[in-house]
Amino acid sequence: MIGESLTIGLIIGAALADSINPCVFGVLIFLLLFMTKVFKNKNRMLLGGILYSLVVYTTYLALGFGILKITVSVGFANGFYWAASIIAILAGLIEIKDFFWYGKGFTLQMFPRASKRLKFYTKKIAVVQKKTPSLSLIFIALLGIFVVLVELPCTGAPYFAILALLAKGNYTQAIPYLLLYNFIFIVPLFVIIIIAYFGRGKNLQAWKEKHKGLMRLGIGTFLIGLGIFMIYSITSF
Repeated sequence: MIGESLTIGLIIGAALADSINPCVFGVLIFLLLFMTKVFKNKNRMLLGGILYSLVVYTTYLALGFGILKITVSVGFANGFYWAASIIAILAGLIEIKDFFWYGKGFTLQMFPRASKRLKFYTKKIAVVQKKTPSLSLIFIALLGIFVVLVELPCTGAPYFAILALLAKGNYTQAIPYLLLYNFIFIVPLFVIIIIAYFGRGKNLQAWKEKHKGLMRLGIGTFLIGLGIFMIYSITSF
């Protein structure tokens, strides 16, 4: 059974904390502005954005299923639980640090050199778009897989915490929770895509820069609370 410590509200809260990360916002806004410029067609940009989001959903979901399956199969649920709770607290402290001293010291961000690789790949997609437009969407999909993997250091803490909570129960019963988490995770992505579709992409970039500190503060506070809650849940029974 999935424990009483895991609720729908907790799933939604963690997924939203995961999805509103400035790291996720920044990459998506960059890609949408890039697609708007390269495709020169709002409908094609919309299609590319939706495809990207669906690939992110599928990849993130597959990653979660894989981690959950391995954790349950090898009997590492307790160890993973403790590790995830500690990671959540540490990640939360780093996020709050960035509210006061953004970018100073250690910061949760994509893997080293990932941003350079991302820009390199988008340039390649622009070349493909000119020569073979139909292939460009396939490369956008592949880019979604790449982004999910390189963003894990700055987005993974809430997901790992939820996976650790799910690993304490039955694998089959965890499936709908995992589906819900990943659905909530991509909802803000669709909202951003719709805003960009109506020509407000540059406004989104300015909004993100203005509020990234508050976003870090909110995520950090949630992660610390989640980590403490996890430790309390396992030590109070």
